[in-house]
Amino acid sequence: MPIALVILLLDITLIYHASRTGRLQPWAFIILMVPLVGSIAYIAVELIPEWLNGPGARQARQRVANKLDPEKQYRKLSDQLAATDTIANRAALADECLKLARFDEAERHYDHILSLPMGDDPQYALGKAQAQFGRNRPADALATLDDLQKRWPDFQSADGHLLYARALAESGRVDEALEEFHAVAAYFPGAEARVRYGLLLQMVGRSAEARVVFNELLIQMGGRRNICAMRRPNGFRSPRSSCRLNRVSTI
Repeated sequence: MPIALVILLLDITLIYHASRTGRLQPWAFIILMVPLVGSIAYIAVELIPEWLNGPGARQARQRVANKLDPEKQYRKLSDQLAATDTIANRAALADECLKLARFDEAERHYDHILSLPMGDDPQYALGKAQAQFGRNRPADALATLDDLQKRWPDFQSADGHLLYARALAESGRVDEALEEFHAVAAYFPGAEARVRYGLLLQMVGRSAEARVVFNELLIQMGGRRNICAMRRPNGFRSPRSSCRLNRVSTI
């Protein structure tokens, strides 16, 4: 392809981009009057800074930084909490502790927050349950989630529902866990709930049902169904178990 044609196509593409992003003036004039040089200037002045400073680029840089120094954010949040002990700072540090599997510390932070007059929030109770589960204490996590449901019956969380199902399974309450996995898999965003449900079905010897779950997951991933768009009106207990236990809707 002739170089002149390549330059012309590049100029047209960049002028179109400038018009779509509100930069037509003065870039259209510059690109047309100084072919190639004008295009290079537009890329250097407008596009490269946009690529480097866009959300995607910032997230990529953050991921790299986290890989190189995974506790950098933890140290920063610890310093902030030491300087100003607020609920927001402590909650941010507790959440970071969960990400780093520092579950013991996370639980201490959530316990402290929940003991404060302004820390009475279901999200912090859920964080505490996640920390307890991470410490291989599924029975304690269940107790925390049950208490959460009693105190905040209108609170809803797909993550809380999945955690509840997992804690039941880890506590050996397999039949109840299967019921909850079945319920949460119907609306949980992503594949995790269905995968865990299918694996538990396989573990208890219900292989045919497990195959159905995995086949449905493959269909979902192929775009033929959009289970993620489904929403369940109640919390993290299935309707049948809620009736049986005489509890209101939950996380």
